[in-house]
Amino acid sequence: MTDLDIARTITLKPIQHIADQLGISHDDLNLYGKYKAKLPLTLIDEEKVKKSNLILVTAISPTPAGEGKTTVSIGLSQGLNRTGRKTCVVLREPSLGPVFGIKGGATGGGYSQVLPMEDINLHFTGDLSAVEKAHNLLSALIDNNLQSKKVSLGLDPRQIFWKRVMDMNDRSLRKIIIGLGGTGNGIPRETGFDIAVASEVMAILCLSNNIEDLKRRLGNIFVGYTMDRQPIFARDLKAQGAMAALLKDAIQPNLVQTLEGYPAIIHGGPFANIAQGTNTVIATKTGLSLADWVVTEAGFGSDLGAEKFMDIKCQSAGLAPKAMCIVATIRALKYHGGGDLKQLTTPNPEAVEKGLVNLEKHLENTRLFGIPAVVAINKFTTDTDEEIALVKNRCEKMGFKAVVAEVWAKGGEGAIDLANAVAEAAEGSKSQFTPLYDWAWPIEKKIETIATKVYGAAKVEYSADAKIHLKRIEKLGLSGAAVCIAKTQKSLSDNPDLIGRPTGFTITVREIEIAAGANFVVPITGEMMRMPGLPDHPSAENIDIDAEGNISGLF
Repeated sequence: MTDLDIARTITLKPIQHIADQLGISHDDLNLYGKYKAKLPLTLIDEEKVKKSNLILVTAISPTPAGEGKTTVSIGLSQGLNRTGRKTCVVLREPSLGPVFGIKGGATGGGYSQVLPMEDINLHFTGDLSAVEKAHNLLSALIDNNLQSKKVSLGLDPRQIFWKRVMDMNDRSLRKIIIGLGGTGNGIPRETGFDIAVASEVMAILCLSNNIEDLKRRLGNIFVGYTMDRQPIFARDLKAQGAMAALLKDAIQPNLVQTLEGYPAIIHGGPFANIAQGTNTVIATKTGLSLADWVVTEAGFGSDLGAEKFMDIKCQSAGLAPKAMCIVATIRALKYHGGGDLKQLTTPNPEAVEKGLVNLEKHLENTRLFGIPAVVAINKFTTDTDEEIALVKNRCEKMGFKAVVAEVWAKGGEGAIDLANAVAEAAEGSKSQFTPLYDWAWPIEKKIETIATKVYGAAKVEYSADAKIHLKRIEKLGLSGAAVCIAKTQKSLSDNPDLIGRPTGFTITVREIEIAAGANFVVPITGEMMRMPGLPDHPSAENIDIDAEGNISGLF
C-alpha cells in the first residue's frame, strides 16, 4: 500500500485524546477541526525543559529521494513510547514546493507517519500562508514608501535587499522587474522571489520565544539603504506590529498524532540547505515541557541541519541535545560508493564499503559537538544481510552502535531496539554539548570553522561580492551574528557531484545575505538558489481529488 493508503486504514483519535496523553487541558486547545489543535505558549515550563531528554535525528548525505529521516524520527518516538517512555515527536511543517515538486510530502511514511497527512502536507493550519503574508506585507510597505512623497524615507531602489516570497517552486520568479506601466504603478526596480520557507520571517518565527521577541526581531529586519547610504530596517517602516499581528496564530505550535496515536507537535518549516532547517524553539520547548522525551529532526545531513541546530538554535534558545541519531540507508551508501543511482536496489557490498566514508564523516561531526550518537540503518526490503553487517562492523570499529530500524514496515515495533539504544546513549553519557564556534568570533572565522571542521574543506574563498558583503555586515554591527551557510545537501562540499568524503576542496562563498532579525548571516555557496524549480515530471502531475473529496497521489 502507498503511504496514503496506509494512513486511510487508521481511525484517528480526537485531538482531545492526544492532549490527554500530555496532560493538556481541553480548554487550552485551539481546535482546527477534530484532529488538529494549536497550543498556547503558556504551556512552556523552562524548568521542565532543562530536565527532559532532547534527541536530535539527522542523517548522512542523502540521495535525491531522501533517506527517511522524518520516518525514522516518527518511528523512534513511537518506539520510545512503546518502551514506556513518555515521548513526543516535534517536526517541521512541509512546504508546498517539495510536495508538488520532487520530494513529495514530509509526514513520514509507511507505519511511521503523522496524521492527518493530507491536511499537514497541504495548507495545515495556515502557518506558512501567514509567514508568506507577513513577509509580503513588508515588501508592499517598502514599495509604498518608495512611491510616497509625504512619508518617504529616501530609500534607494537600487539598494533594497528584501524580496517577495511564495510557497511554491517557481524558477521564473527568481529575478523580476516590478513597477512597470507608468507612474501610478510604483517605481520600476529589479527584485525577485524566494520560496516562503527561505524567508527571514520563517527564520524569525522559528527562533522567537514569544510575541514580544517576535516583534523585536521583525523590527530588526534589514531592508536596504537610503540614497545617502543610511541603513533602513523594518522598524523604520513601522512594519513589525502588523507583521506580528498576521503571525498571532502562526506562533502557536500545532498538535497532531502519529499513526499509532501518540502525540506529535509540528511547527515551522525552514529548509536546511538554504535556511536553518529546524522547527521552532517554541515547539521544541513545548514538547520538552509536556513529555520526558522529545525526538526532533534537522534537515538533511549533519553538515547542514544538525550543525545549524547546534550552532544557531541551541545557542539562541539555551537547548542541549542528550543524544543524536544518524539515519543511514544502504542505498545512500551505495550511491556514495559510486553506485549507479538507477541500480541502488541491486545488492552491491563493494559500493557500500566504499560509501561508508560518508557515514564516517557524519559520525565524526557528532563528536565535534560532544554529543553521543547511534546509527539507525533505515532498512529497505532490498538490503542484504551482508550489506547491513558491513555498516554495523564499521560503526563498531569507530565506537558507535548501529541498529536496524524497520519503521516503515513495522512502525514503533520496528524501532524498539533503536529506542533502547538511543535512550541508553542519552542516559549513560557524561558528554557536554559544545557549540562549534563562539558568535563573538569574526564572520570569516565562523565560516571557515564550519567549512574545514564540518565539511572537511581545505580552505574558503570569497568572491568580490562576498568581500563587499563582509564589509557591509561589519558596518551594520552584525559581526556577532551566527552563520547559516546555504549549501547543497548532496555533498559534504559545495559541489553536488563530489560524493563520498571529498577532501582538499575549496568552499566558495558567492555572496552573503543578511538576516538581522534572525540574528544570522547567510553565506551562499556553489549554485544554491533560494527559489527552487520544478523537475520535468513534478509530483503535482500525480495529485488529484475525486468527487467525494478524497485526495490521491500524495506520498
